[in-house]
Amino acid sequence: MKVRENIPISDLVTMRIGGNARYVFELEKELDIISAREKLEELGIEKYYFLGAGANTFATDEEFDGAIIINKYDKIETEELSGGKIKFTVGGGLKWDDFVNKTIELGCTGVECLAGIPGTVGAAPVQNIGAYGQEVKDTISRVYVAEFETKELKWILAEDCNFSYRRSIFNGKERGKYFIIKVEFILEKGEIEGELYNSLQRYLDEKGITSREPVVLAEAVRNVRDSKLPDPEFIASSGSFFKNIYVMPEEVEDLDKRGIPHHGTKVNTGWLLENSGLKGKDFYGFKVSDKAALVLINESGKTYADMQKAVAEISKIVEEKFGFKLEPEPNVIGKEDIK
Repeated sequence: MKVRENIPISDLVTMRIGGNARYVFELEKELDIISAREKLEELGIEKYYFLGAGANTFATDEEFDGAIIINKYDKIETEELSGGKIKFTVGGGLKWDDFVNKTIELGCTGVECLAGIPGTVGAAPVQNIGAYGQEVKDTISRVYVAEFETKELKWILAEDCNFSYRRSIFNGKERGKYFIIKVEFILEKGEIEGELYNSLQRYLDEKGITSREPVVLAEAVRNVRDSKLPDPEFIASSGSFFKNIYVMPEEVEDLDKRGIPHHGTKVNTGWLLENSGLKGKDFYGFKVSDKAALVLINESGKTYADMQKAVAEISKIVEEKFGFKLEPEPNVIGKEDIK
């Protein structure tokens, strides 16, 4: 385990926003989390925050008087199961896209439409990441965690994770309680079945692609993403900044009457932003992407306070036009997410 002091959180997150962290712990072995707990006790530190690759997180401007704990454990193991299935046991510190590449290399379907998503495997179940019609909850069998306060190690079954849209026990009622060490997935060899997500199908049709092989779809998804979303390694952003909106089934008819596009009960928040005239607009140094309105780019913003003002103004414009309240997707260190 590596311990560093007085590290700018802005250097750890892709939005490049946040004050200093008093300590940063980098965990490289499976059981380093126990050493991290003991180190906190030794230092008399009470606050801590579990961070992945920082792709969906930023921090307030104040110093975080605690420890940022980063999982770097990236071991991956595979096991052939019956019925053409493969079990993957993956360290939480592995880059998510590296895991996707391993699954498609073995001809598995289940996460190919999640290709290109920044972040780590350990962060995937926290928000139940999803894209182009797939959600990670549908492939997770269980999650290996450390209950941080007690140092107890245990597996949590997928059905006990309370997965829903961008939610789980890990960012809900049990936030900060568990550190995700590794995740177990079960995927099947084969190809995706059923109707594909509209924008993905359009791309395939335009390119004359009929194959549904995982490697083909993963490449298509990355191409679609690259045409819309900035690479957070080079452009300061946090991916899709605003959550898509869900309505009640009885409200769908009203959406149709108002001409608001939707996928079932899910409203495309990007469409709301674009049709509020916000695409390409700059607010306090934060720009609504001119390629994908769901993305907020930090062009010259320096502080969390400026970003708060930008988000408030953007949200007000959308609510006044369409009546929907926007909800940011990223987590905030130093706000409600600290222990």
